[in-house]
Amino acid sequence: MYGSGRNKRDLGTGGDMEIGHNGKAAFITGGSKGIGLAIASQFAAGGGDVAIVARRRETLDAAAKEIGAKARGRVVAISADVSRADEITRAYGEGMRALGRIDVLVNNAGTSRRGAFMEITDRVWQQDLDLKLFAAIRLVRLVWPQMVERRWGRIINVLNIGAKAPRAASAPTSVSRAAGMALTKVLAGEGAPHNILVNALLVGTIATDQWVQRAKKEGIPVETYLANIGKEIPLGRVGTAQEFANLACFLASDAGSYITGTATNIDGGRSPVV
Repeated sequence: MYGSGRNKRDLGTGGDMEIGHNGKAAFITGGSKGIGLAIASQFAAGGGDVAIVARRRETLDAAAKEIGAKARGRVVAISADVSRADEITRAYGEGMRALGRIDVLVNNAGTSRRGAFMEITDRVWQQDLDLKLFAAIRLVRLVWPQMVERRWGRIINVLNIGAKAPRAASAPTSVSRAAGMALTKVLAGEGAPHNILVNALLVGTIATDQWVQRAKKEGIPVETYLANIGKEIPLGRVGTAQEFANLACFLASDAGSYITGTATNIDGGRSPVV
């Protein structure tokens, strides 16, 4: 007999694994490209409703059309700058009006910003923290009450491997991401009694638009650029957004019902820290 005070539906069955998302709704920031788009596409194809959030309307609309082609649930595109508190409140309101509930929150918004410590201004530090840390804090604060009420919630914080093993000249991103990892652990402890599971997924090198832009800047074909990076990775290649989405959607389902408070590297073995 399980310990007292535990709701029966909070307990895993130990039976067949089910990774569908029927009846669930997800709110995904940075959802118009790359990792966010892949997660949203797989979640919607699994039967869930999804709200994707990003700044550029034209990119959002294209992403929503792509997701909708295979979706079995509703898809809504919300244009917002999640580095701003007022925009977060508005975006959350739009998501709730469109979907009626939010069961899964994926905090994926962010850029890879880095430089020598002495060259980083207060303004740059604050911008990075607003986008990567405070956006997550503010969104969790909004979705938390309904997850507590329903005794079911999934929060996934997308970070990077610099959160565990920061290199020289990797600030402000590595510092913001390390704070996001600490936030993950705090929330996991507080969410556990309510069956709210909180985990972090740490990006290594995934083939996304930021690498396309870097390759263009350096005047190198993106295939060559990624192949060169792949030589530094134990698996010998960069990862795909779909590979990242596979684990994210597992954690966002009932199949991941006994996993919380973790920070998992998705990096082909690149990080020196497990």
